[in-house]
Amino acid sequence: MRRSVLCAALVGLLLPLGSCRSDGKPRTDDEAKMFGAASMRIHPTFTRLKDWTGDGKPDGIEAVVELQDAFGEPTRATGNVMFEIYSYRPTYPDERGRRLPEVWVWPLLRREEQAAHWSRALRAYSFKIPFDPGRNTVVLQATFDLGADRGRLTNQIVLEPPAPAGPPPATAPTTAPTVSPAQSPSASPAPAPATAPSPPGAG
Repeated sequence: MRRSVLCAALVGLLLPLGSCRSDGKPRTDDEAKMFGAASMRIHPTFTRLKDWTGDGKPDGIEAVVELQDAFGEPTRATGNVMFEIYSYRPTYPDERGRRLPEVWVWPLLRREEQAAHWSRALRAYSFKIPFDPGRNTVVLQATFDLGADRGRLTNQIVLEPPAPAGPPPATAPTTAPTVSPAQSPSASPAPAPATAPSPPGAG
């Protein structure tokens, strides 16, 4: 009995200690340099044309933006993300040609905005740009504005149209055609062997 009372008393003392949590503290300058966003890239594998409505046609570009800290590890950040699309000039040092008039901007300043665009599986931000370039190759540029005191991060990627679907491969018949005995070809007689010509004066 005394042992049960002692255990209950210990649990009562430990529970308040476990439930106490210190408030979140802002990062120090050193922590911000080490674990804050130091670079950005548009993910070349997961950024592509996507069909969001299920009608079999591309509805736009799904852009996946990955922020990395000083160690090259994925991280988060607050700010505003802006996307611009340019025509593609393959023979120029700067591949960006004429810029489209449309510009797409998403804020990532509040908790719900972060949750709406963050992908736990990719450890990156995902955005749906409602623009279909069709069969044209374009340059997609992203700019992450971290704030007046933290600067901007920029990256761009060349998006090529997907390869057209080819004709479906021919399939062999599942069963061999049956031939009735009446339709089977009759055996033709073998040709007679050729005979050598007889020499002159023979006979």
